[in-house]
Amino acid sequence: MALARAVATQPFTLAHFHAWAAKLRTDDLEPLGIEPFQDRIIEDVFAGYKEIWVIIPEENGKTTLVSALALYHAEHRTMASVLVAASSREQGEVLYKQAEGFVIRSPRMHQVMRSTLQRIKGKRKLDVPRFECLEGYRRINHYQGGRIQVFAADDRTGDGQLPTLGILEELHRHRNLALYRTWTGKLRKRNGQIIAISTSGEPGSDFELTRERIRQTATEIHREPGYARFVVGSVVLHEYAVPEDGDVTDMQLVKAANPFSRVTVESLSAKFNSPTTTLSHWRRFVCNLPTRSDSAAITEAEWEAARDPEGIPPGTPVWVGLDVAWKWDTTAAVPFWMRDNEHRVLGPAEILKPPRDGNMLHPDEVKRALLRIHERTPIHTVVMDVIFAQDIAAWLRDELSIEVIERGQSHPLAIEEYETFMEALRNGWLRHSGDEGLTRHVLNAMARMLPSGARIFERPSDVRISSQQDRRVIDALKAAAMVHAQATATAEQPSAYEERGLVLI
Repeated sequence: MALARAVATQPFTLAHFHAWAAKLRTDDLEPLGIEPFQDRIIEDVFAGYKEIWVIIPEENGKTTLVSALALYHAEHRTMASVLVAASSREQGEVLYKQAEGFVIRSPRMHQVMRSTLQRIKGKRKLDVPRFECLEGYRRINHYQGGRIQVFAADDRTGDGQLPTLGILEELHRHRNLALYRTWTGKLRKRNGQIIAISTSGEPGSDFELTRERIRQTATEIHREPGYARFVVGSVVLHEYAVPEDGDVTDMQLVKAANPFSRVTVESLSAKFNSPTTTLSHWRRFVCNLPTRSDSAAITEAEWEAARDPEGIPPGTPVWVGLDVAWKWDTTAAVPFWMRDNEHRVLGPAEILKPPRDGNMLHPDEVKRALLRIHERTPIHTVVMDVIFAQDIAAWLRDELSIEVIERGQSHPLAIEEYETFMEALRNGWLRHSGDEGLTRHVLNAMARMLPSGARIFERPSDVRISSQQDRRVIDALKAAAMVHAQATATAEQPSAYEERGLVLI
């Protein structure tokens, strides 16, 4: 109760924060001004939302704002514990230096105060700075016991911490949201809050999937040009972004998503026209649209353009590409129908995740997945690498009378698969049903250039981390590319009659 009363009597109002922030000095020794778009964020922090997400493009004052909020909280919350998790040590240094700069440049922040220290035998009063900066520890202490600690994000480091205010910098760059979830599970213990600030991430990442869930489940939504606010329970999301269907070259539209007064149409135009700016960087960090790296094999636009809601008609005989894995990567089976050379369709994929706990995926699960496809669209041929799945190949042949074509994993075959798949996609011959699992695997894939100059589909990372596996798997794409290459090559081969110049009547 004592803590609750102490917290309740602190200012924590927008007007008080404005007056307090005016005593902070920026790099040019001017008072820190709080802009209208920042007021929206601060109001929700002071309103008591437990989780505040701020997704806003780069160079819009994110780090400056949270540095000021961290200092304010440390001064006005009893025994404050402000934990700041940056995406990297370097980013942590930036945030620490910003807060330290406010302390050094602002006379009120480092004025000498009378502090009472509890000792074993009584109390002792000392004259100490209001805020003391300990650069080597990336820590700032307040004379009444509050503390700001900046460190690189790691859920193991954060475990055991009890923040009154947790700040996660550039959340999209964190390895995953484990630390975020660790801290949210501890907020009740000290009536704490979390502020997550970031630009957009990569599609399919833990960050972007969570961001989308907040949008989809919001019970309160407010939209303006370039801005939207979503509320679900004690979570609020502030999002500044160009609309997904907006023109990213329209500088007025981009400016609406960049509310900071120092970002102008002129500065945006200069940045866009700079020879060092890539379109992917512009879309992701200036327009705040989830964007993959330049090495992505297939863009979202290319894949969306190939969507065919009709898919494969039920009962149509199909080929199936099968990529089998047992412990880490997924097993994927993708049906393929080729009506003619210019109408090729990939159906919904069956994707099986192994336990990833040391145990293997059971073969019966693979068989059941294939039977599900077989019931919808009878399978006449399966294309697969049989090296680690001899039992599955034998079962297909012996029990279901399905032809099995063995296809290895050599570079020449991988090159053929990449080239034929991309050619068909570019020309509009290849379509897909819009299956979510297949789409995720397609958009995970990178295009790797070999020394010969040829390209193949490649995983975005060779490192197997269980929490990141869903972002590195491309097995459904491999299965699709494999069956597509084999089926189209078979269709192009002349029949025995055609080779002899005979025509069937």
